Amino acid sequence: MRFEVFGGPGPHFMTLTATVDQWSEGYSIAAVAETRGLADLFLGLHSKLDVRGRVAAGAFLPQAMRAETPRRGLDLYTRIDYGADGVVTAEVTPPPAQPIAAATPAQMRGTIDQLTAYLVLARHLARRGSCALTLAVFDGRRHYDLSFTDAPPGALPGTGDAAQVCRMSRYRIAGFPAEHSGNETADQGILWFARPLPGDLMVPVRFEFASELGRFTAELAELRGRGADLRFAE
Repeated sequence: MRFEVFGGPGPHFMTLTATVDQWSEGYSIAAVAETRGLADLFLGLHSKLDVRGRVAAGAFLPQAMRAETPRRGLDLYTRIDYGADGVVTAEVTPPPAQPIAAATPAQMRGTIDQLTAYLVLARHLARRGSCALTLAVFDGRRHYDLSFTDAPPGALPGTGDAAQVCRMSRYRIAGFPAEHSGNETADQGILWFARPLPGDLMVPVRFEFASELGRFTAELAELRGRGADLRFAE
C-alpha cells in the first residue's frame, strides 16, 4: 500500500508505504515514511519500521519491532522485544530530551506495536463488521490506548465510493511530555475502510488524524496484492 499524506487542506508533505505479509503461523509488516517537497527540505525524514510476529488462535502477537528514523541532526532508534509471557522490553536512543513519565514494565506488559494495532483493527472489522475495539499500544517511547468506535457508513470524499467508517481516539498514558500526559482523549482520527481486493480483507483507503501538531490526511494511492495492481493517484 502507498499512501500520500497531506497537512490538513495544505500541501503534500509525505509518502507512506506499507507491506504486509501473512501466513498461517505468522506475519510481518514493513513501513517506510519519507518527507516530500518543502517538508523534505526542512525535516529530511526517512523512517523505517519493521514488525514480525506470530498468529495464534486468530490473534496477532508481535515478537519484535525495529524502527529507525534518521532526520536532519537527529537519528532515532527503537527496539522492542515481546516475550511469550507478555513481558515487553524496549531500548530507545537517544533518550527523550524533555521530562516524561516513562512507561513502567507493568504498563508495557501485554501491549502491541502501532502497526500490529491497525492490522488487528482491519481483521476485526472484516470478521465482525464493527470497529468497536480498544488496544493497548507501546511504540518504544509512548504508551497509549487506541479506541475505535463505529461511525455511520459513508462515501469516500471525492469519489462517492461506499466505505465503512471508524472513529479513533488515542488516550495518552505514559511517555509523553509532562504537559501532554494524562489519561484523556488527546488525539482524534477517522478511518475509511473498503474492500478493493478479492476476499474478506478490509483495507484502509483514507484516514484523518488531529493532534497537537495539526491535522493530517492520508489517501491510498496504490495497492498491490492478491493478483491486483491498483492505482488511485500518482
